[in-house]
Amino acid sequence: MSSTAKLLYFMGPSGAGKDSLLDWLRQHLPAGLPVQWARRTISRPAVPGGEAHESTTPDAHAALRAADAFALHWEANGLAYGVRHGELAPLAQGRWLLVNGSRAYLPEALARYPALVAVHITASPEVLRQRLLSRGRESAEQVVQRVQRALRFQAPPGTASIEVHNDGTLDNAGHALLQALSQLPGWPGASGTLAALRPHTFHPPLP
Repeated sequence: MSSTAKLLYFMGPSGAGKDSLLDWLRQHLPAGLPVQWARRTISRPAVPGGEAHESTTPDAHAALRAADAFALHWEANGLAYGVRHGELAPLAQGRWLLVNGSRAYLPEALARYPALVAVHITASPEVLRQRLLSRGRESAEQVVQRVQRALRFQAPPGTASIEVHNDGTLDNAGHALLQALSQLPGWPGASGTLAALRPHTFHPPLP
């Protein structure tokens, strides 16, 4: 991996709309950019219209992890996630690589790839609360606990990071994310400085 950070590590709390925003980004990144997405290996079946991941059983996933098949791996919400070593090969080729990661695993990811840029997708406490309640998967008390955990999150000191608030429309948050990416040092067709990313928060305009 070169001295210029090329690994983008996306993360965010439940209710922030991270996956929706990453889907938006896939559709709106300019064509031809030397940018790739790392495919994840997840211990859940693939479903039509869902993430195009490599599906494994929990036992098979554990065996892969024991065999050191993953460059990155973590567990969240009862599922096991991994990113195979081969998925990070574009870094050695000078390409940007986008990884859908986990907040809890960030310190370990930084230990393995210190030059990564942590991209935190979040939202205001009230928006997180409303979205989590609307899902109906958890009690009001559990929702409060999730929101409190989201508020406590901070990237480790010195981490190159950007933060995008997804409080309004998906388009607004998506354009704020593109703006943030355009300021990354070495981003194709743009320029920026690492100092601007320690940290830099992007609040898209509300509708």
